[in-house]
Amino acid sequence: MDPFVPLLKSLALVPVTLLPIINPLTAAPVFAATVGHDRVVARRLARQVAINAWFVIVASLLVGNVVLDLFGISLPIVRIGGGLLVASTAWRMLASNAGDDVQAAAVEEASALSDVEIMRRSFFPITFPLTTGPGTIAASIALGAQIPTSPVMFVAGAGAMALGAAVTALVLYLVFANSARVLAKLGEIGTLVMMRLLAFMLLCIGIQFIWTGWAELNGLPG
Repeated sequence: MDPFVPLLKSLALVPVTLLPIINPLTAAPVFAATVGHDRVVARRLARQVAINAWFVIVASLLVGNVVLDLFGISLPIVRIGGGLLVASTAWRMLASNAGDDVQAAAVEEASALSDVEIMRRSFFPITFPLTTGPGTIAASIALGAQIPTSPVMFVAGAGAMALGAAVTALVLYLVFANSARVLAKLGEIGTLVMMRLLAFMLLCIGIQFIWTGWAELNGLPG
């Protein structure tokens, strides 16, 4: 059983490392506002977000370092770019009126979303940058660097981490699929307060990503 211990550790390491960074509760209000109260659409969109997140995590684990080296992009630049996306999304959430006609129309049309629209909305901004943002990608790349380079162990380690990514995606699906129900219990005022607080937290997270990337580029303490 000894050879399987490192593989089990690799499997567990992915969700244990990534879920605190992802913190899917911060994206739950955006998800709930997208689907409204339609549980069928919520499950469809949550499933697609989970699938998207799995692909992003696995791609970052296996080929993240190769892609960055190929295009000459450093991790600090990834953090700065992702931080700008997170901060801009959070600013739009803070500046928007939760009861305006645009949001109401979006909720009314949620039940009629086509598969193409589900795909489009599931990736930006829910999958990226709110769920699998620069912090998640950077952490995934770091985890992928720990996979052994020998062919047999690489395949085994990559498979174990892919399973760990699947566990992470399952947790994301469960959180997002039930987010609208939880926010409905909070009521209109409770949801508004929660969305504003989480939007402010997202803004701070985006600024932190930008500062961390800038500090790494300039050799400053993060």
